[in-house]
Amino acid sequence: MEVREAMHKPAAWVEADTPVSEVARQMRADDIGALPVGRDDRLIGMITDRDLVLRVLAEGRDPKTTKASDVMTEGVVWCRTSQPISDAIHQMEERRIRRLPVIDDNKRLVGMLALGDIAHSATRDLTAEVVHAVADHHA
Repeated sequence: MEVREAMHKPAAWVEADTPVSEVARQMRADDIGALPVGRDDRLIGMITDRDLVLRVLAEGRDPKTTKASDVMTEGVVWCRTSQPISDAIHQMEERRIRRLPVIDDNKRLVGMLALGDIAHSATRDLTAEVVHAVADHHA
């Protein structure tokens, strides 16, 4: 199975200079917990609901003036639509990440591959493997 068959689409993203208050509103409206962050037509990071809590609220930052780029995790690990889902799962395991942006052959963001997508598409063994790997980060 290829990633394109398992991913959910479309994928939303935010510009680096988007205030985190707007990022939070978009997450709520789309019922998602992470958004890729872009600048100059390139993905440069990811921002999660956890980033908002730990890097904004817990530090007493102003959500209206704090930008996505101020609190995002830099660098983006991604996969391609044509990639076997097992390869994407192994990327997630190695990096201990729960979501992968999916790009097409034109390097355009077209979807996201998350643990829930894998649970509905992959074998139980692969699903268990990736869940165990990404949940093991607190050990």
